[in-house]
Amino acid sequence: MLGGTGKTGRRIASLLTRRGLPVRIGSRSAQPPFDWDRPQTWDAALDGVQAAYLSFYPDLALPGAAETVAALVDRAAARGVRRLVLLSGRGEPQAVVSENTVRRSGLEWTIVRSSWFSQNFSEGFLLDAVLSGELALPVGDAAEPFTDADDIAEVAAAALTDARHAGQTYELTGPRLLTFADAAAEIAKATGRPLSFVALRPEEFTAVLREHDLPEDLGDLFHLITDGRNASLADGVQRALGRPPRDFADYARATAATGVWDRALP
Repeated sequence: MLGGTGKTGRRIASLLTRRGLPVRIGSRSAQPPFDWDRPQTWDAALDGVQAAYLSFYPDLALPGAAETVAALVDRAAARGVRRLVLLSGRGEPQAVVSENTVRRSGLEWTIVRSSWFSQNFSEGFLLDAVLSGELALPVGDAAEPFTDADDIAEVAAAALTDARHAGQTYELTGPRLLTFADAAAEIAKATGRPLSFVALRPEEFTAVLREHDLPEDLGDLFHLITDGRNASLADGVQRALGRPPRDFADYARATAATGVWDRALP
């Protein structure tokens, strides 16, 4: 799992471990360590690996990502990896560059495309916004087919372990489009606590990213939401797993039950 401690990677690792399959977590704190920014760590992390899940942090659309992924794919092939599963960004032209690198690798490959994870509201930097009672983003009334990270993990785990998924590109979405105001309303309903949505100007959101020590380039990714390119549903979950995707309301109810949205901000 190159990106094995993130939202999807740790879920995939858990799924595979429960099936009794050996898993190597690719992270800076793992043994051996893996760091996308330190190619000298790559060989040891890849030794003996048959199938690898690639989740590039922070995003494939950012400058330098395609070159880094290409170098890693070459190294993986040289170390004997036979199968690659790439987590890609839906609607991101730069992400397609990395997709094509994986397709041309000569290895078995599967592309898993997704955009906004439902879990961004509970496991990402938006958790503090939910806890504060105000969700402020530069998205206006744009709609998004929020995708559950558990669905992404199940698709990726299937692709890592079953050759029937080789050569497939799975575009994953939830079952319906919601605006961010709709998402806030679903969370409020599930928690019984108010959560309002506020539309920010791009420069205001840049200040938020800076406050959370996140790359300011991430603000550019919100154009993928506001220009409508991802405001459509896809059948990737159904094709890969033979079942419909999880709905955002189900995610909100299950997450509310964990208590993660009940605590107070420090």
